[in-house]
Amino acid sequence: MQLRIRAISVALLSAVALAGCASSTDSSDEGSDGGTAGGACEPSEGPVELTFTTWIPGIEGVVDLWNAENPDIQVTVQTGPNGNGGTYQNFFNQLKAGNAPDLGQIEYDALPNFRVQDGLVDLGVCEDVMAAQDDFVDWTWNQVSFGEEGSAYGVPQDAGPMAMFYRADLFEENGIPVPTTWAEYQEAAVQIKDLGGYITNFSQSDINQFAGLVWQAGGSWFANDGTEWTVDLTSPESVEVADYWQGMIDEGLVSANPPWTSEWDNAYNTGSDWTWISAVWGANSIASGAPDTAGNWAVAPMPQWAEGDAAAGNWGGSSTAVFKGSEHVYEAAQFALWLNTSDEALTALNKAANLYPATKAGADLPALQEGVEFYGGQAIYDVFAEASSQVNPDFTWGPTMTQVYSDASDGFKGAVTGTGTLTDALTAAQASTIETLKSQSIPVKE
Repeated sequence: MQLRIRAISVALLSAVALAGCASSTDSSDEGSDGGTAGGACEPSEGPVELTFTTWIPGIEGVVDLWNAENPDIQVTVQTGPNGNGGTYQNFFNQLKAGNAPDLGQIEYDALPNFRVQDGLVDLGVCEDVMAAQDDFVDWTWNQVSFGEEGSAYGVPQDAGPMAMFYRADLFEENGIPVPTTWAEYQEAAVQIKDLGGYITNFSQSDINQFAGLVWQAGGSWFANDGTEWTVDLTSPESVEVADYWQGMIDEGLVSANPPWTSEWDNAYNTGSDWTWISAVWGANSIASGAPDTAGNWAVAPMPQWAEGDAAAGNWGGSSTAVFKGSEHVYEAAQFALWLNTSDEALTALNKAANLYPATKAGADLPALQEGVEFYGGQAIYDVFAEASSQVNPDFTWGPTMTQVYSDASDGFKGAVTGTGTLTDALTAAQASTIETLKSQSIPVKE
C-alpha cells in the first residue's frame, strides 16, 4: 500500500496548533504575525539585519559572500548542534519566548512539527519564492509545501539521495559481483561472511536511514487527508524491509557497531565492513573515517527489490525556513533563495560541507562533475544525480519524528541483541506515535 501526500489546509493545521500545541508555541501577536501581517512580503525600509541559525560546518564563509554583496541586508550566523541534538528544542523555546531567529535550518523530517506548531512563515506570500518552485527537484519542493498549492514553509536546501558505497577492490579481488538487487546483496553478504567480513553495518539508532530504505520500497509512514493524520509504520513495505534486515541480523551477516564511533570507523578502515547504503553526504563520512582505504571505494545505485527497477530512497536533507515573528520576511526570503539557488552559494556549500543541492541545475555544477580521488577518480555525483530523480515524491513525514525515532530506536536495539525483532519495534513505535499525537490533541486515525 502506497500512501500519498494530500493537501493539508492551513485552516486545519492552524486549528491543530491552537488545540494541541499552545503549551509549546505561544502564538502571541508579536510571534504570530511579525512581518507577515496581512500576508505581506514587502521590502523593509533602510538597512536590515537578519539572524540565521544552522549547524552546517563552514557556512560562515558562505554567508560572508552574501554580506559582501548585500551591504543593506546583513546576515549574522548562529551555529549550534544538529537539529535533534538540541537546536530544534532551542527553536521551540525561542518561538514561545518570541525571540526566534529570522531564519533557521530545519530538516525535512522535522518541518511538519514546526508547521503543526504554527512556527513558520508560509513563504507562498513571496512572489520570488513561488517563482523559483520549478528550479527545485519536485520531491524536495513537496517536502516544504506539504502538497499545498501556493505554499512553501521553507526553501529546499539540500537533498540526501541514497546509493551504495562499496569497496570496489575487495569485490573485484574476491570475484564477488557488485549486487544490483537486494537478493544479490544478501548472497554477497553470505560470501563476505565466509571471508571473515560483513557486507555492512546495521545501525540500531539511525532510524531515518531505515526510513530511507522504506521510502525506496514505496512505503510512507504518515499521511494526512486534510482532517487527520494516518500513522503507518507497519505498512507492507515497512514490514518487507524489516523482515529482510532481520534475516540479515539473525544470520550474522551484518555488524552492529554504533554509528559515528571509532568502532564504526575502524570496521570500514580495516575492510571488515564492505558497503554502506547511505546518502550523498556519506562520501565525507567514509573519507574521514576510513582514510587508509583511499582510492578503493566506488559508488553504485541502491540494490533494487526487483531486477530492472529504478528507485532510490532519501536520507536527510534540509530547508531554510523563516520563523514567525521575523520583521523582515522579504529580505529573509531573498537570502534563503540566494543560499539555495545561486551557483556561487551552492558551490561554496558543497565545498565546505559536501551539501548536495536540491535544485535541478545543482547537479550540473562544475564541482559536482569532477572525479573524486578518494573514490578512484569516479564522478560519484553522477550516481546521486540519477538517484535524486528516482526518489518517490509521495513520502510524508509526521509531526512528531523525534519521538518516532527515539521509540523505534529502543526496539531496534532489542532486535540487534536478540530480545525482539524489527517488526516488533515498528509495531510498538506505531502505537506510541498514535498515543503521542492524541496526547497533543492532533487528530489521528486509530
